[in-house]
Amino acid sequence: MKKSTLGPTYEEMLHPSKLDASLRKQALAAKKDELDPMNLFNITWKKENNEVNKVVLPKALTGVDANIVVMLGKDFPSGSHKVGPAYSTLIEGYVDGDIVPGKHTILGPSTGNFGIGVSYICNLMDYEAVVIMPDNMSKERYDRIKGYGAKLDLTPGTESDVILTLEKTHKLSKDPKNVALAQFELMPNYRFHRHVTGYSAIEAVKGVGNGRIACFASAPGSAGTLAAGDQIKKEYPEAKIAALEPYECSTLMDGGRGQHRIEGIGDKMCTLIHNVLNTDFIALVSDEDAVRGLKVLRDGVDVLAEFGVEKKQLKAMRDFFGVSGVCNILGAIKMAKYLKLGPEDNVVTVATDGFDRYDSVMEDLENRYLETEDFVLRRWFRDIFLKADTENVADYRSAAQKEKLFKQKENDWLKFGYEQAYLDKMKSMDFWDEEYEKIYEYNEKIQALRNH
Repeated sequence: MKKSTLGPTYEEMLHPSKLDASLRKQALAAKKDELDPMNLFNITWKKENNEVNKVVLPKALTGVDANIVVMLGKDFPSGSHKVGPAYSTLIEGYVDGDIVPGKHTILGPSTGNFGIGVSYICNLMDYEAVVIMPDNMSKERYDRIKGYGAKLDLTPGTESDVILTLEKTHKLSKDPKNVALAQFELMPNYRFHRHVTGYSAIEAVKGVGNGRIACFASAPGSAGTLAAGDQIKKEYPEAKIAALEPYECSTLMDGGRGQHRIEGIGDKMCTLIHNVLNTDFIALVSDEDAVRGLKVLRDGVDVLAEFGVEKKQLKAMRDFFGVSGVCNILGAIKMAKYLKLGPEDNVVTVATDGFDRYDSVMEDLENRYLETEDFVLRRWFRDIFLKADTENVADYRSAAQKEKLFKQKENDWLKFGYEQAYLDKMKSMDFWDEEYEKIYEYNEKIQALRNH
């Protein structure tokens, strides 16, 4: 039987320092060649010095007393942290014998970064891949997927039409040669983020403020990243978890299903892997604020310097964020105000990717506005960052609100063949803890096959 290239365990993705010294050295050297399979061992939030790759935003930029800590995903292999769930789902299937190289073609339903991650991982692990995604995403996403050798199967629409990609994926999965890395419904996505992202977030606040996490805020696409909140709450029970949605597509808050411009989030569903038990708040962020906010961070160095933000730090941050990252930052600012957090409190969020896949989005913005000179950026900064309000924040801690989300999940997933009894199990934290505990089993399986 054909063998696949094997990569790290969950524990090694969290702590790459636990890799054999020679293996770690090879992995770091492989960064010079993106398609070197040793880059599998660079799937981690950690930098070469084993510290979390993060930035604590200047308070002159955020306009709040609390510390906004942003974990940076742009330095993961393929340029996004979504490569982590892609790898985790593929490696679990491989060690379980459900995915066989040379026999199976991998399907990756996505609106962008997960599809890029799937195509990249399949290139390194020697699988054929087909990425199913909407036909109106950014050009950079399509180019990168094809550059890694995967095929594209496009469905009509945009970010808000991801349900069509799910329907197409389920149809293609009926062919036994196809296996879907179904990010919206398979638990390796949950396990990766609860363990690797969750513990990394806990490490990220060490030495910042009071060293604790008051709030973790993230916009759900697959809702995988929100799983970090489950581990954060184990460490800091007082921490609040906020799910951020586009104002234009407020599905979790009120069933809204409109179109929006924030690629990677707002997918018109309550995903199967979303543990709504630990979602305390839902907050809405305008898609136009996220796009204009990226323009401010990208090109407003001189403007922001007028408000006391150091130019050196601004220039260093120009490539750190994409549109969804700015959405998360604005949501974190909103939650810091809503929760009335002080200077010792920390709000953690993530930037899934960097600027490298958003040139076309900025070009579109330029075409839609008559002027984007400094006087416009100055006004945008004041309105979007400094004047961020606490409107459109909903408290979802009550049993009634939880039940609303459970009903949304049932509406979204019963039609795909899932049983009511399975969905009911998700109403207990025991279900999620048992799913999480499987990482230890998979750590052993991956290590054993790698040593074989």
